[in-house]
Amino acid sequence: MNTFGRLFRITTFGESHGAGIGVVIDGMPGDVPISVEEIQSALRRRRPGQSAYTSPRNEPDAVQVLSGLYEGRTLGSPLTLWIPNTDARPTDYAEIAQVFRPSHADFTYALKYRHTDPRGGGRSSARETAARVAAGAVALQLLRFLHPSIKILSWTSRIGPFETNYIPTTADEIEGSPIRCPDAEVSAQITAYLAQLIEEGDTAGGIISTQVEGLPGGWGEPIYDKLHARLAYAMLSINAAKGFEIGMGFTSAFMRGSEHNDAFTIGSSGEVRPLTNYAGGVLGGISTGEPLYFRVAFKPIATLRRPQRTVTRTGEEVTFTAKGRHDPSAIPRAVPVVEAMTAIVLADFALIARSGTVHNQ
Repeated sequence: MNTFGRLFRITTFGESHGAGIGVVIDGMPGDVPISVEEIQSALRRRRPGQSAYTSPRNEPDAVQVLSGLYEGRTLGSPLTLWIPNTDARPTDYAEIAQVFRPSHADFTYALKYRHTDPRGGGRSSARETAARVAAGAVALQLLRFLHPSIKILSWTSRIGPFETNYIPTTADEIEGSPIRCPDAEVSAQITAYLAQLIEEGDTAGGIISTQVEGLPGGWGEPIYDKLHARLAYAMLSINAAKGFEIGMGFTSAFMRGSEHNDAFTIGSSGEVRPLTNYAGGVLGGISTGEPLYFRVAFKPIATLRRPQRTVTRTGEEVTFTAKGRHDPSAIPRAVPVVEAMTAIVLADFALIARSGTVHNQ
């Protein structure tokens, strides 16, 4: 399953150290203005080598439009984006080809497919997310065309033991930090922690928070295609994602109903709205019109520069130390990926709402 979406559909292709990574976007309406530079800008936020806290792999991620766009506007035909790999080093993975990296998809891919691409994880590599970010930049422009009020912000809220509850209001607050944490004090603590991990050859997990403002009420399809269910599906498809919660999430399990319920009131324009937003902008799987708020938890990156116990593909127990170029944490570069998948989900629901029909995948 390399395709996601119902009306706004993306299909990604390519491997980490193959010729490149690409995406075909189908269902895009015609005559929508699309800026290729905006796609390129989104890719720059995800690309490796952007700071001391990311992989030093030096990929320019220069996007090429192969079809579906003419004179800056969509044709209604499949929009195909291609991102060549220019700094692949498959020789870095000669040893990896012989062993199963602990907690890595090497093992399950071998179980399922038998013949696999060991170069950087092949299809299971986070390199695949470049295609998602490119598609997300298109989805964001479609949303701006259909619903200019929608604003999506994703940011680092936790890495390792350091966490912030601060909610930013602008992208500049997020991008002002090398690890995309809008809280200056926590950002400094995290960068020092990541520098220590790099020295030790270790990695750390973390949490990415997202808030969407300006989302219309009424988006989402009960029972099996709820808005937050589709978001969870999208987020948990991202490499290393291990958990999803919306609103109060797991904290709600420790609350009383009298504490958690969002009481209703009449707004300044005479509209019904909740006094609080513990639900995170979704009730019954349908958007309320309040800010959509959710968090995604990521495990530590599995590939470490320190000895780990494992087994070779021929069944021999060994101690293995990984080579190659890897991030100390997935979080900083996963922020634009979470943002992109949010835009893709919402673009899909925007087209469904516009069509007045339900389309289950």
